[in-house]
Amino acid sequence: MRYAILFESPIFLSKPTFSRIPFGPFNHFCQKRWRKPIVNAQTRLEDRTRDLKLDKLATQLKKFRVILKLYELMNNRKRGPFVSLQIMSRWRNIVGVRIGIGEFLHKYPHLFDLFPHPVRRNLCCRITGKMTALMKQEENVINDMEIETVQRLKKLLMMSVNGTLHVHALRLISRELGLPDGFRESILEKYSDDFRLVDLEIVELVEKHKNGAIAEVEKWREREFREKWLSEFDVKYAFPINFPTGFIIEGGFREKLRNWQRLPYTQPYEKRQGFGHRSSGGVQRHEKRAVAVLHELLSLTVEKLVDVERLVHFRRDFAIEVNIRELLLKHPGIFYISTKGTTQIVFLREAYAKGCLVEPNPIYIVRRKMQDLVLLGRRHTKQLESSMEIKENDNATENGDWLSKSEGSWVLPILQGFD
Repeated sequence: MRYAILFESPIFLSKPTFSRIPFGPFNHFCQKRWRKPIVNAQTRLEDRTRDLKLDKLATQLKKFRVILKLYELMNNRKRGPFVSLQIMSRWRNIVGVRIGIGEFLHKYPHLFDLFPHPVRRNLCCRITGKMTALMKQEENVINDMEIETVQRLKKLLMMSVNGTLHVHALRLISRELGLPDGFRESILEKYSDDFRLVDLEIVELVEKHKNGAIAEVEKWREREFREKWLSEFDVKYAFPINFPTGFIIEGGFREKLRNWQRLPYTQPYEKRQGFGHRSSGGVQRHEKRAVAVLHELLSLTVEKLVDVERLVHFRRDFAIEVNIRELLLKHPGIFYISTKGTTQIVFLREAYAKGCLVEPNPIYIVRRKMQDLVLLGRRHTKQLESSMEIKENDNATENGDWLSKSEGSWVLPILQGFD
């Protein structure tokens, strides 16, 4: 009985608690294990130096892509040039609109025209004349630049290991490459001397002459060699570096960057050499070749930007065996990843200055005009109202001609008959 009372006492039932002793000079016998900080793609993405101009551009692109999705859904309906707001409210989850569809459309009066249905009297929406004209202009410019588009496709196929690419991967970045909507019939089948459809979803280059193609970075290297009188040893394998404002350069970083710029690698259009990954500098050369391939891919796009998740579809064809996002974050002077929006967008840093392309092309100019309409929002709406009133008056006069003529045409003959 004595032992039972002893074990049931609260002293033995309570768990032992130890006070945490802070580490200091008088308790150095308490060892504290040092943990090395984890450095991966996620930590680099969080700790990277932000580029406010490119982040702002990514936010604008997010809104513009939502409007393009709405335009595509409205165009696919064949019942008429307008859609009721009741039907458009079902597209919220497809497009990615978090607010009411009516509230969203009212934000962009330069793009969407809201009006009541003449019979049912429900609210309907149609694309404005400005946006329709710009979309038609973009389509005409893409058709006029068909030869340049074929050259871009041939360069992409030359960079691949076997001279083949998946049509699905090209379809994912068709807008970035400036391809028309039906590029499979209008380009791949039309230029049968250059492209061959091996399978339903694989396109192959007919003549695999990789030595004839020159990378876009070579133009910059030649310009640097001539204008700045740099040595060939420093420029031959270098890339243009442009760090964002506020980038912190740590000790020894300049020396590492200088050695990386001088490191030789296999060019994107050259036949891949079989250097070992475990050899001296083998891993760095392999990564530098992957950087060159991604740099060339971004240089071939219209706006010099691509979604990061869509680059994964080219890993096997371009023989990129490293993590693409980690590789892009490892070189902040060449690429920049923006996380504004639902997807991550990678920009080619050398191609942009103050949020605009340094060397704009005709397709980019038309798309920039569309983005300007998006940025207008509800500003300058008085001009829209005056133009709408003029159109309504013109329609009223056209419809009321018969009334104006009939008001006096039957009175005069009767009065002349009385004379």
